[in-house]
Amino acid sequence: MSFLSDIKKKLIETWLSPEDLARIQQAPLHLNSAGFDEWGLDPETLKAAVAALKWFYREYFRVETVNIDRLPTGRTLLIANHGGQIPIDALCVLLSLILEGKPPRIGRGMVERWVPSVPFISAFFMRCGQIIGDQENCRDLLNKDETVLVFPEGVRGSGKTIDKKYQLQRFGTGFVRLALETRSPIVPVAVIGCEETYPGVIELKKLAKLLHVPYLPVTPFFPLLGPLGMIPLPTKVFVRYGEPITLNADPDAPDCEIEKLVDQVKQALQREIDLGLESRGERVYL
Repeated sequence: MSFLSDIKKKLIETWLSPEDLARIQQAPLHLNSAGFDEWGLDPETLKAAVAALKWFYREYFRVETVNIDRLPTGRTLLIANHGGQIPIDALCVLLSLILEGKPPRIGRGMVERWVPSVPFISAFFMRCGQIIGDQENCRDLLNKDETVLVFPEGVRGSGKTIDKKYQLQRFGTGFVRLALETRSPIVPVAVIGCEETYPGVIELKKLAKLLHVPYLPVTPFFPLLGPLGMIPLPTKVFVRYGEPITLNADPDAPDCEIEKLVDQVKQALQREIDLGLESRGERVYL
């Protein structure tokens, strides 16, 4: 335990500036006597994670945020597009909230249900404030005025091949019901760049099923280059925050009514994606 504590301390002292530390400390937290919050977040682990990942955010992916000042105060449900095989998009959004938020805030990402099967990763995610993506967790977080990040495409988005990049896949409806129930504003977040970091050209669905993993992509570099082929490409990333959307309806309304509201959010997110693509001179996906 002391060895891990020493690593955290060294990371924080070496890679976090006084301004970074001040921003993390400004973000509201409700800690118990053991120094954790009720979902397992450990501020020291979070600081060390930000320290370890800041270089990738600033230098490798060169993340640029757009309209982050649109974020409302209090509880907020962020709805983002998903892609690129591994959750670099989540990393970029969550770091943008801490490093560039006005004011800074700690986002709570809803991670896939298969993550707990990876012991070290699941514990690390929990200590950084990330939560298994079920409705009860999301509801509790929003009711405590947290900022929650959801990818409604799920693995349909993260595992899609490069020919479908920036084309939103089917959304679930649960996030709209939760927004209505908790009276949470929805903010569409377009992440431009991450879908090219690890471009899948083929998805080996049968092999993935045999290995009990959600998807198993083949990229131009993996498995051809072995472990080197797993390094994500250093594409520049833009994180675009859209206008908050406030929905008014019965959270227990029939699916056909909820699906109309889902389409409203999906269209707003696609508009932000299209604006992001246009800003870097690319065609939009209609």
